[in-house]
Amino acid sequence: MEKLLIEGGHRLGGTVQISGAKNSAVALIPATILADSPVTIDQLPDISDVRTLCKLLQEIGGKITFHDNTIVVDPREMVDMPLPNGSVKKLRASYYMMGAMLGRFHQAVIGLPGGCNLGPRPIDQHIKGFEALGARVTNERGAIYLRAERLHGARIYLDVVSVGATINILLAAVRAEGQTVIENAAKEPEIIDVVTLLTSMGAKIKGAGTDVIRVDGVQELHGCRHMIIPDRIEAGTFMIIGAAEGRELLIDNVIPQHLESLTAKLREMGADVQTGEDQMLVSKCTGQLKSVDVKTLVYPGFPTDLQQPLTSLLTQAAGTSIITDTIYSARFKHIDELRRMGAEVKVEGRSAILGGSSHLEGARVRATDLRAGASLVIAGLIARGVTEITGVEHIDRGYDHLMEKLSGIGAHVWREQAEEAETRENLREQE
Repeated sequence: MEKLLIEGGHRLGGTVQISGAKNSAVALIPATILADSPVTIDQLPDISDVRTLCKLLQEIGGKITFHDNTIVVDPREMVDMPLPNGSVKKLRASYYMMGAMLGRFHQAVIGLPGGCNLGPRPIDQHIKGFEALGARVTNERGAIYLRAERLHGARIYLDVVSVGATINILLAAVRAEGQTVIENAAKEPEIIDVVTLLTSMGAKIKGAGTDVIRVDGVQELHGCRHMIIPDRIEAGTFMIIGAAEGRELLIDNVIPQHLESLTAKLREMGADVQTGEDQMLVSKCTGQLKSVDVKTLVYPGFPTDLQQPLTSLLTQAAGTSIITDTIYSARFKHIDELRRMGAEVKVEGRSAILGGSSHLEGARVRATDLRAGASLVIAGLIARGVTEITGVEHIDRGYDHLMEKLSGIGAHVWREQAEEAETRENLREQE
């Protein structure tokens, strides 16, 4: 295993190119199962979650070719092979295989999904949707078994707003008989991206981006070409980096409307954020950053995926800041690591309370999940001295060539092999 080393305190500037959205890619790839001819997806991020999903498609007979950041999936010889273990266990988004395989084959066997441990993230709303569409769902020996004689349209009300459940029900419903109505649907940009792909494949869907989505089922879907939207979470991470240490950091290939909640908070803190059509220019404020209170909410509210990265920036703000995560209860594992670096912060329930104006020092820290890793990278860029981050495999799940992008804007970052003892400790803590 590797560790990431960062020498902090260097001003950063230049241009960073944002990759395709990870949270779109992990749904778009399973969606290709539904087609009866090859599907081409452009601007695919080079991350481990994408590689894991491609392996899953190959396991069930899909033919996949890569060229630069473009993937072609030929789904014609796919079969409804059970996927109870293996790659399924490595990422949360493997549950999209359920909806896609149910939609195409009317049956599926998928192992319970893995991914970052962020506390309870039940898939009960997914199962509720599948059952409403006519599937029988059972949990047998740690895998979910889905079986349906036929799929039929239904009216489905989601008890909680869930991106995963909204997309999974869409994947199953596009080839069901009749109309499906999803009420209290999630409105994230990634859902619109998935619907754009499905519509290009021949699906009939209305209402994406609102809380009511209507799907008129079709008998077959065909191949198409689709370009993924830019990754708003990667873009937001670099915006926070710009506010922390930036000297005119230009973020290219971004949709500014997707980041309005973060832009508002950074400006409130005193950072200079300028927006263009598909670019954003972010610079550190000349004076002291101001404290702010932040509460994560479903889109278009402040994203839970940017809560941890923003926490690192808030350690530098004057006064007391409170950041509350209403989405995931266990998303504060980065706090202990920030304390190792000198941050004045404590957790009370679902909130982190930051004393502000902390003098961060480089330390040995561990990324426990993807966005915690991003938080520690930002802290390392701010801190005095060298920060060593282990658990880099979590960061590689969602950030495309992060080290190269950081080096390109002036950061002093490099990778080394972790000591054998560190590797054993990381593996033990992941069990």
